[in-house]
Amino acid sequence: MGIRHKIGFLIVLLCFPIVLSAQMTYGVTGLLHMPSGEMQKDKTVMLGGNFLNKSITPPAWYYGTYNYYLNVTIFPWLEVAYTCTLFSAEHLGLKPYGYTGFTNQDRYFSFRIRALKEGQFWKYMPGVVLGTSDPFTSSGEQVGSATGNGYFSRFYIAATKHFQIGKEEIGVHVAYLYNKRKDYPLNGPAVGVTYSPSFHKPLTLVAEYDSKDFAIGAMYLLFNHLHMQFELQKMSRFTGGLAYKIYLK
Repeated sequence: MGIRHKIGFLIVLLCFPIVLSAQMTYGVTGLLHMPSGEMQKDKTVMLGGNFLNKSITPPAWYYGTYNYYLNVTIFPWLEVAYTCTLFSAEHLGLKPYGYTGFTNQDRYFSFRIRALKEGQFWKYMPGVVLGTSDPFTSSGEQVGSATGNGYFSRFYIAATKHFQIGKEEIGVHVAYLYNKRKDYPLNGPAVGVTYSPSFHKPLTLVAEYDSKDFAIGAMYLLFNHLHMQFELQKMSRFTGGLAYKIYLK
């Protein structure tokens, strides 16, 4: 995606009155690409999709691709998502058979469990979440496989605390990620900062280190239902997506 598309996307986002709602490229709640200690409201359903730059995906995707997902916060403490990421026919070796473009997909589940709610026992208590994405191979027999089709496998613990500094709100997010993947290892800390400026509270800016790369971006919620996310992975490579939120409660 060229620089004109990136600038156009930013202009469109900034032209609307919007409200923050965090959501990740994995199809679950979080920051841009790292997990957080935040949760969606109880009985929230999200239907969404993203364009994923190749720099944000495992090496199996040496090209930009797309994903789509269904996410449900079943209880205030449990979030479940089902995410599909598209494969190209060229990658699967189907081009000689007349197939081109995106013809197949990788599928995986994600689970997030709230261990502590922010401010639960005292005002400085951070929100803490335990989570995993793509924990099983297609056979369902291996957990956290080092190889195979568990491309997005990861396990993590994440914590979030928001601070009010005068009129400004700062969110501090820390996490530790782990997996066994040989092709896409995630073994280390992740750190993120969110900022909601007092002159325009609906806007939240994000900077993060997701245990592999640095990224900057922003997240919005338009009309309380349409969520938009913009990200520059490695500070220059565009990833972005849309999600529609439904509140059953």
